[in-house]
Amino acid sequence: MAQPLMPHATASWLVDNTSLSFEQIAEFCGLHILEVQAIADDTAATKLTGRDPVRAHELTLDEIEKGQADPNYTLQMLKGPEQVRRTKGPRYTPVSKRQDKPDGIAWIIRNHPEITDGAISGLIGTTRTTIAAIRDRSHWNIANITPKDPVTLGLTTQRELDAAVAKAAKAAGIEAPVDTRLEGDREALLEQLRAEREQAARDAEAAANGEATGPVEHTAETLFKR
Repeated sequence: MAQPLMPHATASWLVDNTSLSFEQIAEFCGLHILEVQAIADDTAATKLTGRDPVRAHELTLDEIEKGQADPNYTLQMLKGPEQVRRTKGPRYTPVSKRQDKPDGIAWIIRNHPEITDGAISGLIGTTRTTIAAIRDRSHWNIANITPKDPVTLGLTTQRELDAAVAKAAKAAGIEAPVDTRLEGDREALLEQLRAEREQAARDAEAAANGEATGPVEHTAETLFKR
């Protein structure tokens, strides 16, 4: 079922301007009923500005009236919004993170020289000209570029980076490097989980035998009884 272009804003408008049930609004907007409840209670993270679905030609007044008359009625969208699909072009990066791109590129060049400029461009969302400038150190801001993990910077995901490394290694006929940075933390976590599981088993056995496993709670009677 098609949904409004701005479901949360549309839900806010329907809550404020109609007597439709939360279930009807949630179904029409493609939201969870608790999200609609939060909007109605003004407990949503951000106060929303309502969007009129009638003026947006997504819902008619007749449909709203049918819904208000019958709580079990499912609202029918008049016309779904046009879906905009991204086809080609570099990955979009928020403005706040664009200044981090050179650092991420430098990190990949230093740690994974087997990855091609085209693959780096796809990962980071940059141009080959920029990558080449960082490679040959002719970049205008090269003195201030510090290699930093692009995953940590939020420029790509670990899965995407690992896939690019594996693909580049395969093309170059070399073995893909294995990231062991978290190996120690993983072993420590496993050991902690084992200890917690064993302690839980001991506590359960002691409880079954009627034994106290925690600190003893003293009362005036137990303190002075000898």
